[in-house]
Amino acid sequence: MKLPLICPEKECCRGKKECMPGKGLPKIVLVGSPNVGKSSLFNALSGSYTVVSNYPGTSVEVSRGKSRIGDLEYEIIDTPGMYSLLPVSEEERVSQRLLFDEKTFVCLHVVDARNLRRMLSFTLQLLEARLPLILVLNMMDEAEERGIEIDIQRLSLSLGIPVVGTVSSEGKGIEELKASIMKYSHEKLTQEKTTPEIDYGPEVEPYISKIEGLLETVEETGISKRSLALLLLQGDRTALDFVYSPGEVYRHKIEKCEAGKNDFEELQNEQFQKLAETASVKAGVPLSYLFTLKRQEPVNEIVEQVMGVQGKEKEAAKETKNEKKKRETKKVFLAENIDSVLTHPLLGIPVLLLVLYFGLYRFVGVFAAGTLVDLLENRLFGEYINPLVTTWFTSLVPYPALQDLFVGEYGIFTQAVTYAIALILPIVGAFFLVFSIIEDTGYLPRLGLLLDGMFKKIGLSGRAVIPMVLGFGCSTMATMVTRTLETKRERLISTILLALAIPCSAQLGIILSVLSGNPNGLIVWAGVIVLEFAFIGYLAARILPGEAPTFILEMPPLRIPRLSNIAVKTYSRMHWYFLEVLPLFVLASVLIWIGRLTGLFALALKAMEYPTVWIGLPSDAADIFLFGFFRRDFGAAGLYGMHDAGLLTGVQLVVAAVTLTLFMPCIAQFMMTIKERGFKMALAISGFIFPSAFLAGFIVNTLLTALGVKL
Repeated sequence: MKLPLICPEKECCRGKKECMPGKGLPKIVLVGSPNVGKSSLFNALSGSYTVVSNYPGTSVEVSRGKSRIGDLEYEIIDTPGMYSLLPVSEEERVSQRLLFDEKTFVCLHVVDARNLRRMLSFTLQLLEARLPLILVLNMMDEAEERGIEIDIQRLSLSLGIPVVGTVSSEGKGIEELKASIMKYSHEKLTQEKTTPEIDYGPEVEPYISKIEGLLETVEETGISKRSLALLLLQGDRTALDFVYSPGEVYRHKIEKCEAGKNDFEELQNEQFQKLAETASVKAGVPLSYLFTLKRQEPVNEIVEQVMGVQGKEKEAAKETKNEKKKRETKKVFLAENIDSVLTHPLLGIPVLLLVLYFGLYRFVGVFAAGTLVDLLENRLFGEYINPLVTTWFTSLVPYPALQDLFVGEYGIFTQAVTYAIALILPIVGAFFLVFSIIEDTGYLPRLGLLLDGMFKKIGLSGRAVIPMVLGFGCSTMATMVTRTLETKRERLISTILLALAIPCSAQLGIILSVLSGNPNGLIVWAGVIVLEFAFIGYLAARILPGEAPTFILEMPPLRIPRLSNIAVKTYSRMHWYFLEVLPLFVLASVLIWIGRLTGLFALALKAMEYPTVWIGLPSDAADIFLFGFFRRDFGAAGLYGMHDAGLLTGVQLVVAAVTLTLFMPCIAQFMMTIKERGFKMALAISGFIFPSAFLAGFIVNTLLTALGVKL
């Protein structure tokens, strides 16, 4: 592999250890649109040997695994979903950058077999990029159910690459894919396949050639120079960054290589921009639009050749096959009718309310936060484990300060471990179970389509429903997922709303538990939170500058969830959450212990008493807000304790629940906000949320008291 440096003196950096690329396993990279089954195909290929880590310089996660295919071992890389080589979201940009940086042995383009016409355009882009490619037609079973027939052999001949049909969720076609990879491995050593280039017209081709000429000094990239030139003509920021500062690993060498530096600086002019503007004027349309149209022409020709051919040759098919198609047509018709209900602006709302009632309220709030928590916290830990550990620890450690740290009121074991295992884990596990079921049925994108109109009023699109729903599980994770949103403005608004008005599953479960016996109080709490969410979102959409978001979201088919997939997803998310939450609970206990020893905790509590009393709560309730900063669920656990002790009236309970829900994000979410939005913006968001939460609590308390409401 050559060094991707702009350096005519090719030997100036050779031979030095820091320049030499590391020798790794041959890489199999999975690319494709969201919801085409890439992850299940990745799991089928890599098994359990999987590592998830952030891509260098970003907070976007990329999954990597290993697989032995034949006699060779490969590294399998699952990239975030992307629709084309021209990225829109940060996740797509990471996938694009990965294709730039990685030396790919073979690229598996995974497509939905039901949408071949729409997805082949990206296949042509990947071929144009000269990537070693195998096309994987996934979801072949669902394509057949819709009466779609694809001549795989003819498609392979048309594209000049191997094509394999799979059903990755059931493991079908995986062995054929492995055999294709092994065969590809042998063929790649003996021959190089060539793909005809797409002609973009006499108005544009000269400018493509000019930019290719300017890129001659770039020795090697993960994609072809022609493909890179097309991206530069479209003003792609990642392509520009790559040319201006190529290769993360080798970037530091530019400063040490004067000849390379001169060529590097020569490219940092306005040539690309001028050429792009001139080409666009010559073409008469935006270049991205022109390129899409030109690629679609060969796609349409290929699709006409490979789809429906088998059906024409079997005109005199048996009656049984006709009957089967009729049944499959009925299934499609039924699915379309269900879709029309789920996405209808009126009929879809009752369905959403049923999902919320049975999924969140009954299962998470009543069963998990009530029955399971009572069994684990009050009985198992409260009556057996904690007394035993406390007695054992105090007998071994005679120092009261250390006893307080580990088994005191806010001790590492008696509070952090107990709350994490007995209180938080069952609630979070129940939510992730519900979320996995909703996700696997395909309801989530339909919910996005249903809420798109309403979300547009608060500066968001239906795509934002994914981080918003995920926020009910863990707001920290949801803040990270906001990077999938298209515009900076939309990402900022969603971050504000997640920090302000979306309770995490543990907090939500505890609040639902303490208010479950007070239906009127629950309605007041939910109404205030919804109004706050809508009001702040509306204001943010009017105040923050930027373009209104567009809504483009892949619509997967409705499916009956597979139990094995739900179990794996739920377990992996619970595992992630527990590893994230337990250290923070322990850290919170240690910080509280230090604060109590030094007196800082008492001062903070004293300061917190003033706004607490101002909203009509007893001064002791200041604890739940201070703990809520360490962890949202920590504060909710304090509210649960005050409720159990009967220290709050019905009105006070609702006021405390409202204020706590709207209170500042916890430390983990605050740190994630810094990571995603920057320190100043995270500080500004928290500085706005703190007073607004207590103001909302004050208004609720004043109104309920003035109206003489008894809850």
